[in-house]
Amino acid sequence: MNHVSTKTVVITGASRGIGEAAARHFAKAGATVVLAARSESRINKIAKEIGDVGGAAMAIPCDVSQAADVERLIETAVEKTGSIDVLINNAGTIDPIARLADSDPKAWGQIVDVNLKGVYYGLSYAIPKMVRAGGGTIINISSGAATSALEGWSHYCATKAAVLSLTRVAHKEYGDQGVRVVGLSPGTVATDMQVAIKASGINPVSQLDPDSHIPPEWAAKALMWLSGPEADAHLGTDFSIKTDEGRAAVGLAAPL
Repeated sequence: MNHVSTKTVVITGASRGIGEAAARHFAKAGATVVLAARSESRINKIAKEIGDVGGAAMAIPCDVSQAADVERLIETAVEKTGSIDVLINNAGTIDPIARLADSDPKAWGQIVDVNLKGVYYGLSYAIPKMVRAGGGTIINISSGAATSALEGWSHYCATKAAVLSLTRVAHKEYGDQGVRVVGLSPGTVATDMQVAIKASGINPVSQLDPDSHIPPEWAAKALMWLSGPEADAHLGTDFSIKTDEGRAAVGLAAPL
């Protein structure tokens, strides 16, 4: 039996990309997965497909920018499954990409609502459940943008930097109560986000060849590894699979 078998794993942004890949990967390992996203039809479809191959999955519509939605997600997951053992704060967006002086304040603020406040809501509602249960794991999807300055990405860089700070603070406050908090910095992943980045034509990331991006299944495998005790040395930090060492620890192939 592996470390997630019979456990409940809640994944935000589970309608596509890393979130979808993670849901399928954890379910295959025996976890009960709770898929959360705004696209109810899409997560219902994925949950059904997981169930059709013998996995355990349920879908809960959720807009992570709304505190009430995230609270309902956590409460419903615990009510339906009995626990929340792993929370993956994956939901995030980068549109619209624009230089600071060209950016729209309302759109910029909406990125903060999703990328930063969404993670905060997940932490704030899941941590008390995990503390009462004696522990749990929260993984925040991070990015190299958390520590870099990338043209056109002021909203993304700022929110990912803030999420890294949340990871550090949450670990400091609750690590001794059994709550494992860690970030995953996967590098560039072949998802719809890369399509938007490519279309922007801004900064070197938009110039990358599509073949240079890793598949979302690699990120899913890293998330599985981070949810287990072998990753304890990285708690309170962002773990990267952009390096040979990180990929080797997870059991991934060499860089493309």
